[in-house]
Amino acid sequence: MLGAPVEGYNHTSAAINRFTVNGAGGPNLGPYSGGGGQVCCGSVPRYWRPGLRAIVEWEKDPNPRPVIPLKRNKYGSLDPDDYKKHAANYTSHRMVVDIPLYQEAGTLKMHFLPCDQVSVSADNNFYDTPGYPYNFPRKMEDTECPKT
Repeated sequence: MLGAPVEGYNHTSAAINRFTVNGAGGPNLGPYSGGGGQVCCGSVPRYWRPGLRAIVEWEKDPNPRPVIPLKRNKYGSLDPDDYKKHAANYTSHRMVVDIPLYQEAGTLKMHFLPCDQVSVSADNNFYDTPGYPYNFPRKMEDTECPKT
């Protein structure tokens, strides 16, 4: 096994408050964001093998920018009651996904997609470069549920 940074891409209007891939944590991701921020470290096998999978767990805030902003105190901290009401809408998810073939192990890259779908890659290619296994647009609507 090799150490691998964890990176995320959020293609949705929700916020990803936190996520893990095989137990390794990744950065929080605002709506339609990602790339460039990595957290150390997950692990991947040096050599890909058939049936290689990842367990992905995440918490999603479906309304990260409420119409009525959350109250804050004079120090900028969120009002605890407002926060509890807002956080009651968070959802937790868990999914087991296949990791596509790679020639050289690299960064664990998570893609959060509409309809609570995720895709993972673990190669040395990067998003928007030739050879990258996924071609998701940066912004996707919940009506565009991908077939993964």
